Amino acid sequence: MAFGATILFSEMNPPAAREAAFNDWYDLEHIPIRMDAPGFISAQRYLAAPSDYLAVYEMESQAALKTPAYEAIKSRPSALTREMLGSVTGFTRYIGNQISWTCKPDQAGQMQDAMLYAVWFDVPPARLSAFDDWYEQDHVPILMEAEEWIAVRRFDIVESDPVPFNRLALHYISDLSALDSPARQRARATPWRAKLAEEDWFKGIYKIFARHGARQMAQVSKRA
Repeated sequence: MAFGATILFSEMNPPAAREAAFNDWYDLEHIPIRMDAPGFISAQRYLAAPSDYLAVYEMESQAALKTPAYEAIKSRPSALTREMLGSVTGFTRYIGNQISWTCKPDQAGQMQDAMLYAVWFDVPPARLSAFDDWYEQDHVPILMEAEEWIAVRRFDIVESDPVPFNRLALHYISDLSALDSPARQRARATPWRAKLAEEDWFKGIYKIFARHGARQMAQVSKRA
C-alpha cells in the first residue's frame, strides 16, 4: 500500500537557473534518504506551474518524524542539501493525520497517476464538527458523482507552516474538466454549503498540481 495514515506536504520553488539541479537533488538524495527512515512508506512529487514543486510523503504515523533516523537526517544535512534549501522560496510544510478517505470502487490504483487538487481551510475549533459533517455528508458525495473524481482524502493538520490551516482535502482527479463538471457545480451550490459560506471564516485556499515523476517507495525490510 503506497498511502499512510499521516502525510508530510511540502512545497518549494527553486531558482530558475537551478531547477534541473534542484530536481536531481530532490529525486536522488532528498527523497531516497527519507525512504530509508523507519515509518516512511512512499513519496510522490507534483508540480504547479510554473515552478511550485510539491512532495507528499506518506507515513505510517507522526512517529516517523520523531525517530532517531529522521532526527539525524534533519540535524545533519549534506552540504548539497544545505545549499539547496538555502536557495528555495515558497516553502510550505504541513503535517496531517488522515480523518477520512473516499474512493470509487476499484479505482484506488488510479490515484497513483491522478492530478492533485488541494483545498485548505482554517476552521474555528467550535465549527470543526459542522464543517466536517458538511464536507463528508454533502460535499464529497456529490463531487464523487463526476466521472473524473477518483478519490478524496481529508486531513487534520497538526503542524502548519507558514499559514495556520487545520483542514486539508486532497482531491485526486483524472482530468481538469472535473473542476468544471456539473457535479462540482452542484456541490458548490447546496443549501448546506451556502449556510456555512455566510460565516466569515469560510474561505478556502485552492491549488492544482500535476504529477511529477514516479512514486518512490520505502523498502519493506527497512520499515520492518
